[in-house]
Amino acid sequence: MQAPAQALQNLLHTCLGLGLLAGLLSLPLQADAARIKEVAAVQGVRSNPLVGYGLIVGLDGTGDQTTQAPFTGQSLSAMLQQFGVILPQGVQMQPRNIAAVMVTANLPPFAQPGQQLDINVSSIGNAKSLRGGTLVTTPLRGADGQVYAIAQGNLIVAGAGASAGGSKVQINHLSAGRIPSGALVERAVQSALQSGETIQLDLNASDYATARAVARAINRAKGDGVAQALDGRVVRVKVPMGADDRVNFLADVENLPLELAEPAARVVINARTGSVVMNQAVQLSACAVAHGSLSVTISSTPIISQPGPLSSGQTTVAEKTDIAIKQEPGALVRLPAGTKLSDVVNALNALGATPQDLLAILQAIKSAGALNAELEVI
Repeated sequence: MQAPAQALQNLLHTCLGLGLLAGLLSLPLQADAARIKEVAAVQGVRSNPLVGYGLIVGLDGTGDQTTQAPFTGQSLSAMLQQFGVILPQGVQMQPRNIAAVMVTANLPPFAQPGQQLDINVSSIGNAKSLRGGTLVTTPLRGADGQVYAIAQGNLIVAGAGASAGGSKVQINHLSAGRIPSGALVERAVQSALQSGETIQLDLNASDYATARAVARAINRAKGDGVAQALDGRVVRVKVPMGADDRVNFLADVENLPLELAEPAARVVINARTGSVVMNQAVQLSACAVAHGSLSVTISSTPIISQPGPLSSGQTTVAEKTDIAIKQEPGALVRLPAGTKLSDVVNALNALGATPQDLLAILQAIKSAGALNAELEVI
């Protein structure tokens, strides 16, 4: 039997544990709550694409064939002239260890000179493989023609391949690769973040309810009149003038939680892969669907005709073609009305259709007015 002091202590621990559990259960769940940074971005704060033309050297005989890609030889001659090497007139180089490539990269916002960027390298000639190559110094330019980065380094190609005797085996892609930290930023892009008394938050998708929710969340946290929704895409926000104060203000704003409305019902169809994706707002009205499959089979059998003995005829080969058409019966299936996504999925699965057939069935249900959702084909 426990002592009275020990029993009282256990009772206190139990009460404290139940109180803590009740307090945790009463807290609002924010794990799945959206934040402003996930639905909007500051206008002007974006990455900028960079592109450049360069040469890959050091390939093991898998480079461009200069007779079919003459620009590779011209680029090599121009590069050698920069080092004082001038070829005699009429001499045409045909090396197999170089390849002409396009180099691409994204310059992130607020990137400063000296920072490193990852670059992608892709062959534009007829090189068989870029494996083991080295990219020589290549300037990367922006849309305005200015040089913003310089790229150089050893290429990493994820693919591998071998060929002999007319046979070839290849894994992944050999004519493209990547150089991690292969470019140095030489010029910074001016940002409009520190100019003006206001900034604009651009929503990722046009939605009036989301714009209103963003403005309300900012006004609740920073005061009335700070944010104003201009339309379904843009929210204008008043920000402090100091650089440090502005950064602190945006850091607070982008982490504010939002109460988002239910999105519009939408079904996305990928006609190339047969993928069908629908959100939770899709509803299905009662309807009846008949689904059947039609298959056509064509078989060809060679027939050899031999001439008679001592005749002057010749052996001929003909073909006998058989064509068969088979149509599976399609019973009329009644689909009940479904207001939940699980009900819609169960109703469509009851048809027993393949994903490719489901594309046509969904379009027909939509035309019949029984699918309460927007169809988008990508």
